[in-house]
Order: sequence, then C-alpha cells, then structure tokens
Amino acid sequence: MWQDLRVQHDEVAIHLELLQDEGVITVPQDAQDALDLYASSLDFAEVRHLLSGPDDEKDAMITIHPGAGGTESQDWAAMLQRLYLRWIERHGYQYEILDFQPGDEAGIKEVTIEVKGERAYGFLKAEAGVHRLVRISPFDAQARRHTSFASVFVYPAAEDEVAIEINEKELRIDTYRASGAGGQHVNKTDSAVRLTHLPTGIVVQCQNERSQLKNKATAMKILKARLYDLRRDQQMAEKQKLEDTKMDAAWGSQIRSYVFQPYTMVKDHRTKEETGNIQAVMDGDIDRFLRAYLLQQANRSTDAKEPAKKSN
Repeated sequence: MWQDLRVQHDEVAIHLELLQDEGVITVPQDAQDALDLYASSLDFAEVRHLLSGPDDEKDAMITIHPGAGGTESQDWAAMLQRLYLRWIERHGYQYEILDFQPGDEAGIKEVTIEVKGERAYGFLKAEAGVHRLVRISPFDAQARRHTSFASVFVYPAAEDEVAIEINEKELRIDTYRASGAGGQHVNKTDSAVRLTHLPTGIVVQCQNERSQLKNKATAMKILKARLYDLRRDQQMAEKQKLEDTKMDAAWGSQIRSYVFQPYTMVKDHRTKEETGNIQAVMDGDIDRFLRAYLLQQANRSTDAKEPAKKSN
C-alpha cells in the first residue's frame, strides 16, 4: 500500500511540475485523475490506520430489525439490506445470509448477514444503531409522507479458536414451521429453530435451511458471535450487557437519517457528515460515513489519553 502511495505521489508531483512550467490555467483531465486517485488512496490508508481495535480485523455479522410501523418499516429494513449488500460487493467481500424472515406483505422481519473480508467488522461497526427513513410511502394510497425506523446490530464474528462454551442446559430450544417462500418443504416440518440463552436472554433463530439440524448449527454460530461480543464488552470493563447498548427504533434515537422528500439528504447525527446524493448512498456508497465515524472515535480516544489540564 505504501509503495502504491509513493508511486501515485510522484505522478501527481510530475503533473504539478509540468503545470507550473507551462503556466496552464485549466488542469488537464489526466492530472486531475491522478490527483483524485492519490486523494482516494490517502483516505483509504488513513482509514486502515484507524482500524486497530482488538476485533477490527474480524469478519462481521449484521442483523437488521424493522421498527414499529408494520409493512413500511419492514420495507425500509429490506432497503437497508440491499444497501449493505451493495457495499459488500463494492469492496469485494464475501457474504452469506444466515437467517432471513420475510415480511407479511413486503420487506423483511429480520435478516442476519455474515460478512467475510479484511477488517469487515472494523468498517461496519459504524453502522450499529437506528436508521431513520423519511419518504412518500408507496404503501399509502393517499401518497403521504411517512417516517420509518430500523435497527442495525453489528457483531464481530467469533473465530473457531475462540473458546465460547455454551452449556446445552442453559439453552431453550424451540422448533417451529418456517414461513414465507421456499418451496414445498416450507410449513411441512418443524425445521426452523429458535435458541434462547437463558443466562443472558439472547435469542437467535434460523429458518433458512430445510434441515432442522442445519438451522440449529447456524443459530449456534450466530449465538456464539453474540456471546463473544458480550464477553468482549465485559473484558473491556464496560459494565453493561449487550442489550443495554441497543436503542429503541423510534424518534430521537437514530444515528442517521435518510430523507427522500421534500428534499434529498443523508445525514449522520453523530458526526454531522451529510450528502445530498441519496441514490449513491442507497447503492452502497457509505464510505464517507464510515470514515467520519472512525475519525471521530480516534479523536475521542486521543482526547481521553491526554492528561487533564491543571486549573489556574
């Protein structure tokens, strides 16, 4: 990466020298392209430097839940799923949908996605929180403006070598018939599995596979990641359980707003980063928000390490 940056820097320097010697007023396109590439590479190098947390290198698990509001919020949850899948594709990551529960009329009731790639959790941890949508509802016959909410939870994937012991006696295992599209096997057998970890109250479920055994194995994988995340918080002396960090999907708790009407804007309420190109964001272009969040966290960490100034 550093070698590439040096090559790009030298190319920009050559263009600058030529422009100064020739005294041109308009910058040629090739010179502008070289500068844009160098600036983009610098941003990427900066973000990678910021991803130095103990779990930033790990794969990630994303779970999306619609807030109150029925079909409207379930459709918004599906839109967020598409956004993240587009982001994953942009960065060449791999993903697997571990659990998918379709909405009653449209959208989704819940989805869990495993994202595999370099520093996946380090990037995606910025997305954890409540996301707010404002738009003219396609489900409203009177074409009124609606506000919808969805919660996004992001966990570092627990690696195989990490010892997360789950006592079967501390699990409540429920089986039920899967719902939604899926072929003739759906609703024929109790293949779907729901696991409740009694000591922590964590609930995970899976109904993607036809086999109850496979659904249980996938649910255990998700539960292991959730328990690892909880244990990590405890080891970092954060005196709160994972559930305490979750915000209700409602007014006042959102981390980011997506406004389609009466104007177009996406604004992150934590960093104040915003853009009017909402279509690009919905197509997965969220790197500006991830970078702003990581810079904010890095600045807070630096401020916390600085000694307090003595009062006069």
